Amino acid sequence: MQNKITFQDLGITEYKKAWNLQERVFDNILNEKANSVKNAENTLFFCEHPHVYTLGKSGEKNNLLIDSKFLQKINASYFKTNRGGDITYHGPGQIVGYPILDLEYFNLGIKQYIYQLEEVIISTLSDYRVKASRLDGAAGVWLDTANKGKARKICAVGVRVSKLVTMHGFAFNVNTNLNYFNYINPCGFVDKGVTSLEKEVGEKIDIKEVKHKLLLNFSRIFHVKFN
Repeated sequence: MQNKITFQDLGITEYKKAWNLQERVFDNILNEKANSVKNAENTLFFCEHPHVYTLGKSGEKNNLLIDSKFLQKINASYFKTNRGGDITYHGPGQIVGYPILDLEYFNLGIKQYIYQLEEVIISTLSDYRVKASRLDGAAGVWLDTANKGKARKICAVGVRVSKLVTMHGFAFNVNTNLNYFNYINPCGFVDKGVTSLEKEVGEKIDIKEVKHKLLLNFSRIFHVKFN
């Protein structure tokens, strides 16, 4: 039997607005769990953000290589967040996915959840004949991990989990302006690159089509049906 979850595409949404929305759903699920409600308000949000850099709770601020004046110059903002991981960039052309799920409801542990989240991206890239994999010691989805000096990240993953309820999620570079990554050490790395689906296939990608494929793969891998 498939579990049902709610899906909503927020379109282009300011980072803080999406964060507040996540927190609201996250708190609701925690309250439902505290009251032994089994059919929690499991939700998946998709969105794109205006240019923004976000730093995880254990990240290093010096991985942001520019000051506040330069942030304004490039039309970007900055937030310290409560997710795991280090610094990353969000912007137009990047699909950000925020699954707010009660893992207990899905019989998943945290490591298995992250593995399956990465598998959704890997399967979607496979639909475009792009071979992707994981990199030991680094969350997210990578290309060319076996080739020294050529490993590059195409999707960042950073989550917060409390009482087995998740928030935050993944940032998948589709038609992303990769120049914005020049101003950070992405995810804290100084020796690895970033890429996008557009760069790998050599042409602009229909982002609506990618979202559709992501939903199909998410549904299959997590055994869910979307409301």
